[in-house]
Amino acid sequence: MIAILYDATRCVGCNKCVQACTAENRLDPEIPDPTTEPDGLSGRRWTSIVLIPGQKRYVKKQCLHCLKPGCQSACLVGAMTKTPEGPVLYDQTKCIGCRYCMLACPVGIPRFEWNKTLPYVQKCDLCSDRILQGKKCACVEACPHGALFQGDREEMLARAYQMIAQNPGQYLNHVYGERELGGTSVLYISDVPLEQVLRFPESVGSAALPDLTWPVINKTPVVALSALGALIGVYWIIERRMKLAAEGEKNHSGDRTQSEPGPKR
Repeated sequence: MIAILYDATRCVGCNKCVQACTAENRLDPEIPDPTTEPDGLSGRRWTSIVLIPGQKRYVKKQCLHCLKPGCQSACLVGAMTKTPEGPVLYDQTKCIGCRYCMLACPVGIPRFEWNKTLPYVQKCDLCSDRILQGKKCACVEACPHGALFQGDREEMLARAYQMIAQNPGQYLNHVYGERELGGTSVLYISDVPLEQVLRFPESVGSAALPDLTWPVINKTPVVALSALGALIGVYWIIERRMKLAAEGEKNHSGDRTQSEPGPKR
């Protein structure tokens, strides 16, 4: 399974990775508007570089491609899938526009194309086509400062801990994404805490989101069908009462007509 390792100590915020992602995916130019999020992600931008508040450090924001994606477990039609190679992919031909994936993502990554007449959900696909061809992701290939590495997830974890061990005091002794959210395919090492900027929820910890949400999500079809059945029942009752009322009014009008005397001669 392919993973990306990001070294926050080497990133200078040049945005070459963002430019490469935009070009690779033929994304429209970003236009700031009221729907643009502070983290720079939108339906037209799948990755961004943000400055960590109060720190002279940058962080690359993108889909983390969780090992057990919350978006996949929340999707009622299978439009989100985790592939064996690592990417979490979105199939717009299956999407019904419910946006449950956006609600289910604990770090708020999927974005909606609010500016389009026929909108879809958009997010990083980890350059899945390039991975299948044995190539590096566009952002990894474009980084001029060696802040991004790509390879097998276990190899990236080993590399991260090797870099931490060989540079005492330069990094926190932690690889973000190793266990958070049940593990992710995008990993981070840094010399400053990243929990807040990556938006890892403290209440979830190392638990995979589907393990927490499945007991509720798997009941969604049952609840939906029950609600539909109730609505059909209410509709039938109302329709029946209206029909009976109409028939009663018709009979009443007929009785009244028969009881009225004819015109005098």
